[in-house]
Amino acid sequence: MSDVSRLETRVRRTDKRLLLMPYAALAGSTVLVAVAGDIGVPRQGLPVTLVVAAVAAGWLLWMVTLHPQWVDRPRVMVVFFAGLLVLIALLVWCHPFFGFFAWSGYLFTVPALRGRWRLAGAAGVACCTAVSQIGGFGILAMAGAWIPFLIILAFNIGIAVAMTYLSMVNSDHAARRAELLRQLTEANDKLASALNENAGLHAQLLVQAREAGVLDERQRMAGEIHDVLAQGLTGIVTQLEAADQAADREHDRPADQAADRENDRRRHLDTAKRLARDSLAEARRSVQTLRPQPLAGAALPDALAEVVDGWSARNGVSAELITTGTAQPLLPEIEATLLRTAQEALANVARHARAGRVALTLSYIEDLVSLDVRDDGAGFDPARRRTEQYDGGYGLTAMRERVQRVAGTLEVESEPGAGTAISACVPALHVASAA
Repeated sequence: MSDVSRLETRVRRTDKRLLLMPYAALAGSTVLVAVAGDIGVPRQGLPVTLVVAAVAAGWLLWMVTLHPQWVDRPRVMVVFFAGLLVLIALLVWCHPFFGFFAWSGYLFTVPALRGRWRLAGAAGVACCTAVSQIGGFGILAMAGAWIPFLIILAFNIGIAVAMTYLSMVNSDHAARRAELLRQLTEANDKLASALNENAGLHAQLLVQAREAGVLDERQRMAGEIHDVLAQGLTGIVTQLEAADQAADREHDRPADQAADRENDRRRHLDTAKRLARDSLAEARRSVQTLRPQPLAGAALPDALAEVVDGWSARNGVSAELITTGTAQPLLPEIEATLLRTAQEALANVARHARAGRVALTLSYIEDLVSLDVRDDGAGFDPARRRTEQYDGGYGLTAMRERVQRVAGTLEVESEPGAGTAISACVPALHVASAA
């Protein structure tokens, strides 16, 4: 059940209890009148009093209790309140003890009347109450009774109007609160619906992101196969064909040239073997780039250190890794991006830089993580458009696209003869914060 429903339920229960009070006040006043003796004030006969009391009870029963929906019909409620005011005046005329019932008219001023008519209705009830307090309408015929009556009347009207005004304000505030609660409930329902819809869209986006990632990896591997493996296999086939041709020509040449033919054939076979080994190494590098094995069970600094040490041993170039800041576990995508960027940068150094020393710096800086790779190699002009691509075909463009996929940036600084510096900066999305 919503807050608005609970509030409306409490209001209805309170209204039902309040609507029983006029019956209790009317019954109590009637009993007092029936059992009271002569109190020295003018009074009507008991039969007339009982008839008027019965009419008042029937008026309340018919107009309010049996037809609660009439409260939303202003004209009917005006008729009801006017009739109730007349009946209260008649009962007070019958006996002043019905002043105990007269005050119950205040309960109907706010729900039955509208606007400032409520104040007028409260003043009318106050007049009847003041008459009962002074001893009834008969007392007004006595000499000197009007002055105290006017004082009592002013006192009753002042209190009645003030209390009715406060009740009007509270009623308006309650209506506004109920409306605000209703609007808030509707807004919460819409928000819940929007959140459910966003959850579905988020799931779709995740699926699309995974599909896009798979497509990117397929495109990268297609480039690797085309630029590395396909070219290597083509070279192997060419060398093997050349070796076969050398063997075929062996029968057409003099015997003294047999040694040269054998050396030529052996040279082609050696070249084919070397190409096969290089292609195998490139295939392994591509597989490792696709699925970073160094990160399995190891932190990013340790994985990078392993990559740097292995690269240095294979290429005979001095390389070191420096880690600054407090290392923290990052999302697997972030760590894989930094690791692959380092591998690609080192591969570029091995192919093109002819460097004697390479330094890598991994820096943890609050909400960012940066990886800097610097070498003292040949360098190049970054502004010059390259017309040839090195083996692998991706290079700096691939690194930049890879870093941008995780909302990072890649900067390249280089000039001919002054080495190259590559800086990758990515957001530090920690594993704990992503949970």
